[in-house]
Amino acid sequence: MRSGGEEEDSAFRIPHSELPQAIFLMGPTASGKTDLAMALADHLPVELISVDSAQVYRGLDIGAAKPSAEELARHPHRLIDICDPSEAYSAGRFREDALAAMAEITVAGKIPLLVGGTMLYFRALLHGMAELPTADSAVRAEIEARAAKEGWPALHRELAQVDPELAAELHPNHSVRIERGLEVYRLTGKPLSQLRREQHRDSVAGHYQLRQLALLPRDRALLHERIARRFRRMLKKGLMEEVAALRDRGDLHPDLPAIRAVGYRQVWQYLEGEIGYDEMVEAGIAATRQLAKRQLTWLRRWPDVAGVYAQEPDGRVRKNDEILAEALKFLT
Repeated sequence: MRSGGEEEDSAFRIPHSELPQAIFLMGPTASGKTDLAMALADHLPVELISVDSAQVYRGLDIGAAKPSAEELARHPHRLIDICDPSEAYSAGRFREDALAAMAEITVAGKIPLLVGGTMLYFRALLHGMAELPTADSAVRAEIEARAAKEGWPALHRELAQVDPELAAELHPNHSVRIERGLEVYRLTGKPLSQLRREQHRDSVAGHYQLRQLALLPRDRALLHERIARRFRRMLKKGLMEEVAALRDRGDLHPDLPAIRAVGYRQVWQYLEGEIGYDEMVEAGIAATRQLAKRQLTWLRRWPDVAGVYAQEPDGRVRKNDEILAEALKFLT
């Protein structure tokens, strides 16, 4: 049930001359993003879009922490269950799907609220997808042969002639990026720094009034406890059976992106007899913690994002309605 009615809608009414609005709700795994997004949907004229590289796959339910059928009935999420786990879903495909969903939501007079923790997908929307060439083994072999003979500082000086902006960012011995910069210039005739600028012009920020919110822990130990509890709860809810059903299909294997997802990979290894049960549990929890660490690293560098914290500065865990109130204050 929405509260506030017309009063809250009016906060989102914008002049025709302005860009439509969109909201990013980000955060590490197990932080409570989905619950917060659904609570916001009870108060604001939004429709939800999932930004999760596991939730796109059908049959990955428990381990992907998808909202329940009851929750989805009340708060539909776009981009959930849109492809088979035998497929490889990409950031580029997500960007196309998300932009289409955002446009439909906007035309319907609502605000797209994108919620999830796959930071690469958010980046694809925020910065676009550069049309960069794939690696060329012949060009790389030539560059590496010259580096062996002349040294990377010499190639860095060459890069400075064709792409001074990129060269200024790099140490003269940063071999990987020097090689890539020279390779891209050889293959396209354009500096990599120029291609990156062209990529940024394709940002959603140029088409929407974008508000970015991150649900964050003050104490990482609390997040680690939540991760451990959630993974064990997933096992009790039937994660083993879910992975066994995927394995029994016969057409899936551990190298597929869906099966490499955190939790699924570890349970698959257990079912294959590669690790024991206790080792699987600890490995699943550890992998989820590592995922959360990577997500927090992304968010520390993320531009123009407002943090909403799950704890007070004194360590007290906030109630859900307190977190909601702070999020609403930022958004309205």
